[in-house]
Amino acid sequence: MIPIQVERRAGQRFDFNLPVSLGLAKDRRGSAFTQNLSARGVFLCTDLLLVEGDAVELTLAMPSEITLAEAMRVRCRGKILRVLAAGGDAKCFAAVQLEKYEYLPSENDATAFSRIPATADPAGEDEPAVTAR
Repeated sequence: MIPIQVERRAGQRFDFNLPVSLGLAKDRRGSAFTQNLSARGVFLCTDLLLVEGDAVELTLAMPSEITLAEAMRVRCRGKILRVLAAGGDAKCFAAVQLEKYEYLPSENDATAFSRIPATADPAGEDEPAVTAR
């Protein structure tokens, strides 16, 4: 008889191998690659030493399967739920619960904003050009 397994995940996981920029406390920075991700979490592999319970910031291009719109760059804040030792060059695999998203403008948007010319207002004074930060 095959045992019944209960799926505890709230969202569907997608197998994607995407590059991720990581930010941790004390200005520790590094990179990782996703193994799978959903709207609420990510399982990743990194050469950084991670600790369960730590806060982490991830920046990646979230695919359209997750956003349910177009693919877009996002900065996510979350918490490391589980860490597993890895073999080879990688130091660990980690399960991260995503708690907050910030959608980032694409590089094309930033270029377009920086090209908007200054316009004259009705009072005759020039208004400064809008630039992206």
